[in-house]
Amino acid sequence: MEHQPKYIVAVASGKGGVGKSTVTMNLAHALKAQGLSVGLLDADIYGPSQRRMLGVAAEVKPEQQDEKWLLPIDVSGIKAMSMAFLTDEDTAMVWRGPMASGALVQMLEQTLWGELDVLLVDMPPGTGDIQLTLAQKVTLAGAVIITTPQDIALIDARKGVEMFRKVDVPVLGIIENMATHCCSACGHEEPIFGAGGGEQMATEYGVELLAQLPLSMRIRETADRGVSMLTVAADDPGTQGFVQAAAAIRSKLDASVVEAGPIITMGDE
Repeated sequence: MEHQPKYIVAVASGKGGVGKSTVTMNLAHALKAQGLSVGLLDADIYGPSQRRMLGVAAEVKPEQQDEKWLLPIDVSGIKAMSMAFLTDEDTAMVWRGPMASGALVQMLEQTLWGELDVLLVDMPPGTGDIQLTLAQKVTLAGAVIITTPQDIALIDARKGVEMFRKVDVPVLGIIENMATHCCSACGHEEPIFGAGGGEQMATEYGVELLAQLPLSMRIRETADRGVSMLTVAADDPGTQGFVQAAAAIRSKLDASVVEAGPIITMGDE
């Protein structure tokens, strides 16, 4: 391939249900709003959700070039690729780990990403084959860990940090999602999943707490509708959290000397 993304950043979580894909989509829009060229690879082979969150219609499929390369789908200037673009939304991927890893490699290396400043990779939850495959196939500029303040989520998030450290991938920071809930009726704010967990974890590992995002119906509704918070609610505290996290990630990448290594291709080009 002629061009590679300058930086490849994994967005990961130790467990499901912490809002990782929602955060990834909004981070992509926030980074683009800061003037970067951005791509988004949905690496959750078994449960891809970025088609819905990016607002890509079910009938839209990636075009091919020379019967080998896939052209990413453009969503408001963000170049996206997902297993959900290649299959029906209701199709269950009943694959063993090596097959899922192979699908990830194909999407990664056979997509014509062009010149990108940042490629965000929306990882599946956990610390399994997909995560190891990505770490082995490319040079990651870093990983962003998504967690909630809940004790069980923090336990699993720690495993995610440890995994990336074992494969020598720098952790750029932690985003604590669903940190507080503000009642829409009375304005009372309450940390219903606990408080201080993300900050404590960041201190424990010596990494930055990039943002604390609220538990917000608006964030959930916009993701379900395939719309970025930056587009419809620029002044919302959740939007400001995404912008804050994106600015911190960009600053860390600008200060880094790590650039994406060559994506290892399958077969002859």
